[in-house]
Amino acid sequence: MTTEVESQDLPRARLVAITLDEKSIATSNSNIEHEREVAIFDILEGNSFALEGRDEGPYKLNLALMDDRLVFVVSSEADEVLITHMLSLTPLKRIMKDYFLVCESYYEAIRTAPPSRIQAIDMGRRGLHDEGSRTLLERLAGKITVDIDTARRLFTLICALHWKG
Repeated sequence: MTTEVESQDLPRARLVAITLDEKSIATSNSNIEHEREVAIFDILEGNSFALEGRDEGPYKLNLALMDDRLVFVVSSEADEVLITHMLSLTPLKRIMKDYFLVCESYYEAIRTAPPSRIQAIDMGRRGLHDEGSRTLLERLAGKITVDIDTARRLFTLICALHWKG
């Protein structure tokens, strides 16, 4: 799956395309696929993404899961691979597990729970999302620089990539 945006007259420190490794998303359903597409669209709509100590943007990103690692392959607009970073998923696993459980509770609650219960669950979901975003920022430090909004959107995409139903 590949998504790109036009790069004319925009800052260089950004992503213009995101591709998900097909082997990493082999099993899914239409809801999960939709979540991934929305996450990619949101990132490409507005992001700040730069390689530490380099100015070769705008960039293309390929994300993959391999051997319990998150693989970032960053390329130039001309498809020249600039860097590959592998990050252990271990620091994110507990957060993602809790996030998935809270999301399930949230979707269940929407059908039957009173608004106060839905709001409480949603606050917990947002808190976990913020924690995941901060952890991702820490893991990328010294390699890739992103702003907090981009980190939040990347965390959403990583969850959507990791969630296989």
